[in-house]
Amino acid sequence: MQKIAKRFTRFVMDSIWLVLEFPRPLKVTIAILIDMASCIMCTWAAFYLRTGEKISLLEPSVLKVSGASMLLAFPLFLLAGFYKTIFRYAGWATMMRLVQTLAIYGIFFAILITFIGLFDIPRTVGVLQPILLILVVGFTRSMTRFCLGGIDRKSHRSGQKIRALIYGAGIGGRQLAAALLSSPDFRIKGFVDDDERLHGHSVDGLHIYNPKALEKLIKRLKISEIFLAVPSIDRGRRNQILKDMQRFQVAVKTLPGVHELAKGTVSLSDIRELDIDDLLGREPVAPYDHLMKFTTTGKTVMITGAGGSIGSELARQALFMDPQTLLLVENSEFSLYKIHEEIEELAKNKNIKIVPILANACDKEQMGRIFKEWHPQTVFHAAAYKHVPIVENNPVTGILNNVWGTLNTAQIASRYHVQHFVLISTDKAVRPTNVMGASKRIAELILQAFAANSTKTIFSMVRFGNVLGSSGSVVPRFRQQIKDGGPITLTHPEIIRYFMTISEAAQLVIQASAISRGGEVFVLDMGEPVKIKDLAERMVELSGLTLKNEDNPDGDIGIEIIGLRPGEKLYEELLIGDNPLPTDHPRIMKAQDSYIPWGELKDRLMEFRHVLTENDIGKVLSLLSSLVPEYSPRHGDNKEKKIDLV
Repeated sequence: MQKIAKRFTRFVMDSIWLVLEFPRPLKVTIAILIDMASCIMCTWAAFYLRTGEKISLLEPSVLKVSGASMLLAFPLFLLAGFYKTIFRYAGWATMMRLVQTLAIYGIFFAILITFIGLFDIPRTVGVLQPILLILVVGFTRSMTRFCLGGIDRKSHRSGQKIRALIYGAGIGGRQLAAALLSSPDFRIKGFVDDDERLHGHSVDGLHIYNPKALEKLIKRLKISEIFLAVPSIDRGRRNQILKDMQRFQVAVKTLPGVHELAKGTVSLSDIRELDIDDLLGREPVAPYDHLMKFTTTGKTVMITGAGGSIGSELARQALFMDPQTLLLVENSEFSLYKIHEEIEELAKNKNIKIVPILANACDKEQMGRIFKEWHPQTVFHAAAYKHVPIVENNPVTGILNNVWGTLNTAQIASRYHVQHFVLISTDKAVRPTNVMGASKRIAELILQAFAANSTKTIFSMVRFGNVLGSSGSVVPRFRQQIKDGGPITLTHPEIIRYFMTISEAAQLVIQASAISRGGEVFVLDMGEPVKIKDLAERMVELSGLTLKNEDNPDGDIGIEIIGLRPGEKLYEELLIGDNPLPTDHPRIMKAQDSYIPWGELKDRLMEFRHVLTENDIGKVLSLLSSLVPEYSPRHGDNKEKKIDLV
């Protein structure tokens, strides 16, 4: 008996799949023929219900009413897109449109047959036939969705689906469940929600469970993924949920924030990897609106290095503040093309002039022409070489770009009386151990010297910690290594870093321009530093995988220690001294570091430039040390690789 049942099931599935394989025009033709037959049969049934007598389908009155029914129904069906919609994937909105269209059909049909008395037939047919047609057409579409929904080649052949739970039975969770129910890749086994009033109840046939039973649920239901659909909960509770998830060996994915969800219905494309905020485990630092607008709204804003990670986010954030003109200055044609295309799209409904400028900050004449033509009021100088190993191997090029690109831009900004000039610096400029950090410290010294002499332009600097999501940051690299099956490469097991998100970094720059009075170095209070090894382990566990170590040699992903790179420090600092001062924003601090007066600094820079032209690396590094006495080169660890089993 079981064999017969299996054969019958296979026959049914093969038959369904055969139908689904039909070309689209053939399937549309079949749907139209079914609707035509429905119009005829419903008309015949309406006559039968009215008279109580059997009547032939070829009876002239039946044919006339059937013809009128089809002439009225099919234009409405076409306008409603019935023959373009794939009903096996149809959602609630599509089914409501079906009901509305059939209701309109019923009203017009009743007017023709019942009130006008067309064809001289029983008037009740004009009421009965639409009711029957609504039931039949609605039934055929509903059965199509019920029987065929989610069937595709993959599920037909393998029958394998990812078993998942949705954490959060609110609007976002319910919308996500509706989207996933039509997906061939997932089988939703229920909701988990913190609200005790919902426990034991069901939503759309899916049970709502208590989070306390999560561990047992994962084992019993064989859950491999959990979708976090709780955009409005506070960071503390979210962190606790994620901490619990690390123990369960399930992949955790998330939905956008509550403001993004407010834009429309949740779809499968909204599911994404955990936010960087989730990996940081702290609340993002919220910007102050009035500080964001002070130097951007209604002004001409220039961003150098606009195609880079920080520059492009600065462009987005500045755009939201409605500047009059946004100047995107970039040395890479491809990077400029990408950011210009994106900003143009974002500014589609805004009256903002977006100007892409292909230029090199080291070209003083070219930069001068740009300032002369556009007269920017606010300049965010993000153009720099920032990758430590690259600059370490190309010190002359790195110094020329980071130092003289800043010097040229700052001099021209002062000449054209720019109101606010902000340098994007780095925590690596504090007691630097690499050429990149030392070059950025010289750039800071230039701005500090200019700030001491300037009466028109307010010069300031912002020091970043590590910016998650920027090019070369660890999170995208770790994610890719996890996807590739590992190992995750780590330079040292004890290395720690301060982290901030890329949006926090851009907002810090813009707000610093509003707070500055000249010469300050601004830093963000980023909470406690993060141990990179802990971050890597957290990412592995929240991907539903296990760590490979001494306790678990059969784990999925190992961590490989490759040694500190040249110029890399175990610990980064944000301040040279220990004298941070408060600002108008409680999470932004400032410091006034010592500097070299411009008269002295100018002569030393001229000497430095001469040495750079000789390309004598020894002399270059020697002069670098004299300009930045705190510079202490670090040449990296032994390059012997080993697997971390600690």
